[in-house]
Amino acid sequence: MTGQTNTRLSDLFGLAGWSKGELARLVNRQAAAMGHPQLATDTSRVRRWIDRGETPRDPVPRVLAALFTERLGRVVTIEDLGFVRRGRSGRRQDVRATENPDGLPWAPDRTAAVLTEFTGMDLMLNRRGLVGAGAALAAGSALSNAMHDWLRNDPARLPGPQRAVDPLHADPAGFDRYEAAPIGSEEIEALEHSVEVFRAWDASRGGGLQRKAVVGQLNEVGGMLAYRHADHLQRRLWGVAANLAVLAGWMSHDVGLEPTAQKYFVIAAHAAREGGDRPRAGEALSRAARQMVHLGRPDEALDLMKLAQVGSGERVLPRTRAMFHTIEAWAQASMGRGQAMRRTLGEAEELFVSDRHDEKTPSWMQNFDEADMHGMQALAYRTLADHDPSAAVPAQRHAKLALELRRGGHDRSKLFDHISLASACFIGDDPEQADRYARLALMSMGETSSHRTWDRLREMYRLTGQYAGHTRIEHLREEIAEALPRSPVNHPRTGQA
Repeated sequence: MTGQTNTRLSDLFGLAGWSKGELARLVNRQAAAMGHPQLATDTSRVRRWIDRGETPRDPVPRVLAALFTERLGRVVTIEDLGFVRRGRSGRRQDVRATENPDGLPWAPDRTAAVLTEFTGMDLMLNRRGLVGAGAALAAGSALSNAMHDWLRNDPARLPGPQRAVDPLHADPAGFDRYEAAPIGSEEIEALEHSVEVFRAWDASRGGGLQRKAVVGQLNEVGGMLAYRHADHLQRRLWGVAANLAVLAGWMSHDVGLEPTAQKYFVIAAHAAREGGDRPRAGEALSRAARQMVHLGRPDEALDLMKLAQVGSGERVLPRTRAMFHTIEAWAQASMGRGQAMRRTLGEAEELFVSDRHDEKTPSWMQNFDEADMHGMQALAYRTLADHDPSAAVPAQRHAKLALELRRGGHDRSKLFDHISLASACFIGDDPEQADRYARLALMSMGETSSHRTWDRLREMYRLTGQYAGHTRIEHLREEIAEALPRSPVNHPRTGQA
């Protein structure tokens, strides 16, 4: 007990709109449903949690996290409630006293538990059809400051494999979701294959249709990680967790669940580092940077990209570094820094062509091919064209090259290319060509479940406004308006991706 108000719990309590007596009754009811019928919470106990900083004993923190998650329609973890967790050694870390509000980075023995708890809560929200309203994104600068030194150092290796009868390495939060047990190389190989299947589906159809399946698979993997396997198996399992977490984050971003997406990107970075794959951790953070640019926060994206590049270490391949540079260039374009953007894209091109494939390209980089390189260049130039219309010409050139090079199964990327190309044509005062490419985009809109495509389409719709009186464009505007959802998710105007 701290004797001070638990401000986190107090703030969430105010948002939930319960009385203290009502919350006490809900805790007792939820605890009974979770297999703890003996729990008897009353109003005075709730008051001590909020006003005096008392931390309740297990399972109350987990019960409260579930209640607030369902009430607020977003994932609320035990740390979000301002409670501390008791590890096996009995040591305590006061979450409320730290300068970092999200408790980043987590201790090594916390990653599997955080992963399992967060995915479990996310699945609960998914079943109830909630949308994550009211959550806030952490600032990119806050994430980069908290994780800078941590990401640059390798994790401490824990002693050998653990028998099923030993105390589990994971936090009790995961115990009632998955019974830890050893798995072998064949099972991990099957999990690795499932990642490829999910990744291909996302590239083709967008994140909406398979997000729940990915989150569920990640939840299972979190449970597997509660059992500490031999090092070579444990590293592969952490790699699966990192890949699934990036996919869950990207799919969440694709359907507008932004705070959820950011949490998954951070979880992915932790998982990759636990598996000893710092380049993968950097790529996970680069996804968070892309998200920031999309949401109109390019300065924070640049903070995250610095962390991604420094934290990836010396083993990062030239192609990966080229991809990092394209994201940085996009952020610079969003800020109207044309000279810096062109210089950064030039460095990206040099890095891309210098990659001689001396080392095997990791699976998570295989989608960044020459087509995607041109697609990102088209996006950067098209974004810069909002500040400098002359950038529309190279934007068109790169978008056409991207479309020529796109392989089958990348329908969402082709859709983005068509929208970038149409938008660049509108800015370049070529409405006939713009109309052609815009209609190609509209033809495939119904085949994806990506909110980001809607955002990009709204941006293109804005550009059509200067052609009032142009008959074909007027008809196009009507078709765009018909294609957009009736209740759109509004984001700040930006060159979306």
